[in-house]
Amino acid sequence: MTPLVPDSVEARRSGQQPQVIDFALIAPQACPCGQTRRAFAAVESVPLTVHQVEIAVDAQLHYHKSLTEIYYILECSPGAQMQLDDQLVPLRPGMSVLIPPGVRHRAIGRMRVLNIVTPKFDPADEWFD
Repeated sequence: MTPLVPDSVEARRSGQQPQVIDFALIAPQACPCGQTRRAFAAVESVPLTVHQVEIAVDAQLHYHKSLTEIYYILECSPGAQMQLDDQLVPLRPGMSVLIPPGVRHRAIGRMRVLNIVTPKFDPADEWFD
């Protein structure tokens, strides 16, 4: 991770350095949704993680007990949907979905999403029925 402005006044005040993440340089990992690239997990002072997720097949229905997720749909195939408990929501690029803890969810159809997770993503908080 390369600092964007390593000597900025705000960075010195907060003790943090701005960072630029190139998702192309992060190795993809398997997840219930497909493949994910996770950013900022190692930055202690950042209370969240940002994921670029490639969903190529229907994701597994799952939920989190403590994580809140926000999906921002970058691109998706026609007919793409998000299942939120028993509700199916049609999706298109530019939409965003807030998923509180406890909501069973999965993406349906091909899509690429930006996923913001707070607190930081913890793989131990993925639950399946």
